[in-house]
Amino acid sequence: MVYTGDGKGKTTAAVGQALRALGHGMRVYMIHFMKGRDYGEFLAAERLPHLTVDRAGRDSFVNRENPDAVDIELAREGFARAAKAVKSGEYDLVVLDEIIVAVDYGLIPEAELLKLLEDKPPGVHLVLTGRGASPELIKRADMVSEVLMIKHHYHNGVPACKGIEY
Repeated sequence: MVYTGDGKGKTTAAVGQALRALGHGMRVYMIHFMKGRDYGEFLAAERLPHLTVDRAGRDSFVNRENPDAVDIELAREGFARAAKAVKSGEYDLVVLDEIIVAVDYGLIPEAELLKLLEDKPPGVHLVLTGRGASPELIKRADMVSEVLMIKHHYHNGVPACKGIEY
């Protein structure tokens, strides 16, 4: 399942999918790439059994043209943990939040992500989020939803709000 596009709500949709899975007793692993802040998902995970939340990033913007070595390292280490979770047999649903952006920024080679999709055990469901899904990723996905930005409160000067944006 892929949630892509320039609108707000891709991570929120993935979290909703995770909650749905948890409601049916499924075990969920969610890793956030390129995010280091204490987002609400991290805080809520402490209260939800069968949900493991991980992060593979720091609380700063990544330079798309020239990412810092630490950003590449964090993304690569996170991808290794995610791949292990996918193949472990411990999880029914694995959410790779902002993986599409990490690939687009060159932090993770797309070939490695596509290989993970090929090698995924049949009983494991994957959710991938982020702007700019490649044509190849869209082709291989079973489901793709594009979140379209029509209007965003940032454009009216409204600052990020705890519980809404993070």
